Amino acid sequence: MNAKQTVRITSLSAILLGAAIILHFAGWHEARQITLIAATFIAGTPIAIKAWKAIRMKAFSIELLVTIAVIGALFIGEYVESAAVTFLFLFGALLEIRTMEKTRSSLKSLTDLAPLEASVWRGGEWVTIPVEEVEPGDRVIVRSGEKIPVDGPIISGTASINEAAITGESVPASKTLDDQVFSGTLIDHGYIEVLAERIGDDTAFARIIELVEEAQEAKSKTEKFLERFANIYTPSIVILSIVVYLFTRNIEMTLTFLVIACPGALVISAPVSIVAGIGNGARHGVLIKGGDVMEQLAKIDTVVFDKTGTLTKGRPGVTDIHSWNMDKDELLRLTAEAEFMSEHHLGQAIVREAKKRFIQLQHKAQNTEVIKGNGISAEVEGKQLAAGNRKLMESQGTVIHPEIEAYAAQREKAGNTAVFISVGNEIAGIISIADQIRPEAEAALAKLRKNGIKQMIMLTGDNVHTARLVGEQLGLDQVHAELLPEDKVAAVSKLKEQGYRVAMAGDGINDAPAIAAADIGLAMGEGGTDISMETADIVLMADRLDQFSHAYALSKATVRNMKQNTFFAVGTVFLLLIGVLFGKVFLASGMLIHEASVLLVILNAIRLIRYTSDKPSNRHQNEVKANESAPAR
Repeated sequence: MNAKQTVRITSLSAILLGAAIILHFAGWHEARQITLIAATFIAGTPIAIKAWKAIRMKAFSIELLVTIAVIGALFIGEYVESAAVTFLFLFGALLEIRTMEKTRSSLKSLTDLAPLEASVWRGGEWVTIPVEEVEPGDRVIVRSGEKIPVDGPIISGTASINEAAITGESVPASKTLDDQVFSGTLIDHGYIEVLAERIGDDTAFARIIELVEEAQEAKSKTEKFLERFANIYTPSIVILSIVVYLFTRNIEMTLTFLVIACPGALVISAPVSIVAGIGNGARHGVLIKGGDVMEQLAKIDTVVFDKTGTLTKGRPGVTDIHSWNMDKDELLRLTAEAEFMSEHHLGQAIVREAKKRFIQLQHKAQNTEVIKGNGISAEVEGKQLAAGNRKLMESQGTVIHPEIEAYAAQREKAGNTAVFISVGNEIAGIISIADQIRPEAEAALAKLRKNGIKQMIMLTGDNVHTARLVGEQLGLDQVHAELLPEDKVAAVSKLKEQGYRVAMAGDGINDAPAIAAADIGLAMGEGGTDISMETADIVLMADRLDQFSHAYALSKATVRNMKQNTFFAVGTVFLLLIGVLFGKVFLASGMLIHEASVLLVILNAIRLIRYTSDKPSNRHQNEVKANESAPAR
């Protein structure tokens, strides 16, 4: 029965109850009784049908208890009680539907942001078509005030874009040529032309909605326990009611006991909190993949961070090029050719620097091989080139002379990553690259520690000097540098063996194994890769660590809310049952209080929708002034 049908039946039942009251004061007793019986059958039929369907599924539902009680009330001639109970039960169900819709409003508000039309270049002119008809490769124009219908790079124009639907960040971002834009975001002012790369269900926006839907349906351990408990509890109440009757011989008390003991509030106490909590996360740019993840996150006491792209911005820049027996621009050109297809932050930084210097790249690298955690090797114009750290040079049999080592150490102590470049097994130069610590990192980490995180650790493939510098600036408890992906997995596993509840936050492909190994994996969504987002339990869509601290505080608030609801649901039933046994609570009044408890549980959960932890740190105020840290492989 949907909401509209429930409204119609509940309204008709209420009218008949009102008519029965009038007939009562008019002294028309028989007419009153007939009206009450009619009200009972109208409101009771859908309840009985639902109870029968549950029985066919071999389940004891709350509706079964109510149906038994109503039949009993009719049998002993308590028509006022039977009509009141069925009306109140339906009225409570109606309010529950309405408030649950409110609980899921976060997802609905996201869905409402989905664009419906797109202006594309077809047949030599701009035409407006339904967004479902846009194809990859189409040129799409988006003007001020319009929603972007596809994911892809900007190929002309500039615009200020509100990306709150994707990132939760309400401050518009300025985007220009080659910047990536996302479906569902809104042009604040300006106009852009976008090359459609991802459309329809493949867009980031569609994936967010899908993930939130899946998360809200995924049940936590507490929810699963409560469901199992209800399956045992409900038939037990039927047996207890029989026992009550055998001892008291009071059929009215027995029926009241039966109705009052319904576990309605208990059954919804956990799901409603989880749904509200996940909805809150989605509004703040945090995708939490299910109730179980929410409960696990609340238990975390240790956080392990990757460095580059997680604690730092992940947009490093070249700070120096030092070459031996080769022109600097030529060294940069050869290295950029090798790194051109690399997805790693360091490789991309080298390519950007080459483009910045207007160096022409021919994309002629061959036999390219990415050595995870160490670097890259390729054949460029017939020359064997390798770019990476010391381990890569050693594995290639390349000797690092003392003066080169001294220069590299000097750069690393200054907070740079020294990328060794070898050509034909001879060191040809060192490219120094530096990154910046995220401006909100210090405040976010302090907030995590304040909310209960006992230790924070950094695992990075970067050099010891840079890693230590970043660790000291952020006040981390431990820093482990020059690690391969498998080393990170081993470190996370060791922490778990020691009894810690570990969350791992990272962004790159090389972080995916450690993210999967942790109790809770977090991925940076904006700069992160698809694989790390799929592997992670939680995705931070705006790449901001204050979203992590919000998610952690939110998980604790959600679990606390679930406990409050469970306590209140159990407490209400307990007090009502005592009232029944002492003859102080009757069928209709007991049902009223019972339904009120269900609503109170829902309203308590709805508070989570508006939950806010401390205000996010102001990234601009905390801007780190220097390039203290450097990126890692």
